Amino acid sequence: MARIGGMYGPDATFLGVPRADLDDAGSLAAADLLIIGAPFDGGTSHRPGARFGPQAIRFTDYISHDGSRPHLALGVDPLAELRVADVGDVEMLSGETETALRRLEDAVHRACEAGALPVILGGDHTIALPDATGVARHVGWGRVSVIHFDAHADTGDTQWGSLYGHGTPMRRLIESGAVRGDRFLQLGLRGYWPGPETLDWMAGQRMRSYEMSEVVARGLDECLTEAFAIATDECDGVFLSVDVDVVDPGMAPGTGTPEPGGLTARQLLDAVRRIAMEMPLAGMDVVEVAPPYDHAEITAFLAGRVVLEALSGIAWRRRRAAGEPVRQPHDPLLSGRTGEASSGPPPGPGADPGGG
Repeated sequence: MARIGGMYGPDATFLGVPRADLDDAGSLAAADLLIIGAPFDGGTSHRPGARFGPQAIRFTDYISHDGSRPHLALGVDPLAELRVADVGDVEMLSGETETALRRLEDAVHRACEAGALPVILGGDHTIALPDATGVARHVGWGRVSVIHFDAHADTGDTQWGSLYGHGTPMRRLIESGAVRGDRFLQLGLRGYWPGPETLDWMAGQRMRSYEMSEVVARGLDECLTEAFAIATDECDGVFLSVDVDVVDPGMAPGTGTPEPGGLTARQLLDAVRRIAMEMPLAGMDVVEVAPPYDHAEITAFLAGRVVLEALSGIAWRRRRAAGEPVRQPHDPLLSGRTGEASSGPPPGPGADPGGG
């Protein structure tokens, strides 16, 4: 599995982090996290284009690609404090679905075996099947829970007669035993699919799906707190899967199956940060960024920030676990810094700055 860099563009890494190669054990040995591109959209049921998602997520930023991103709210620099490397894209031909998915599962598993947390950039949501399966092979079969942000349940039995597509991966995961249905949490569902038969199947698996009306009525934080308790019961790790269409298309238009009425970008970023700070993440993916339908790179910017919020939360969690002081997100930004301003009004014209 030689490194191919970018399958549909130049070999640029995520925000300038070092390159790594899954065939070179030495390049993986020191990595805490590995970025893996999954440029596959052969599972789309409507508008293709997510094969260009990994490139867009890697490239889109207005700050230099210098391998550094200090997080204002958490006071960490995840790209500096964590050893993050980018292995490039997995070769995934959209006309060879099963081969493509096997290659990705192998890449994810190899990253885990190297001691790194895999962060997969999609690609359509078909890739969640090999992503979570590769993690489960390492952590333990049935010992990984899933927290899944999406407008759609992705639990269909088949899609246009195929077992594999972006509408079926969550059913395949549960059927395989890689993930337990009663440890599968979904947030942000809405719209007009799936139908009653599929919902009955989901209920039979004891999945917990938070439709947007429940999220609005109870509040996202309360739903997350409940989901966290389920996700960490009898499981050793959490896989986070973020479909950008969980966000309202007014804030994330660049996706294949937009559904109005979703989360705000702010809600998603805060939720992902909290998950990374509080949950034992074992892997994650960000999927369904389709640049051909984006406007001014809005969706690509959001997806990149989803990755950064997760990495920042992981860095914060590790810093706290090491007994080091940590900053709380709600703390005043300049609190505790040298030269911190007083809370009183500034001195008037001609006043003595020293108060004398």
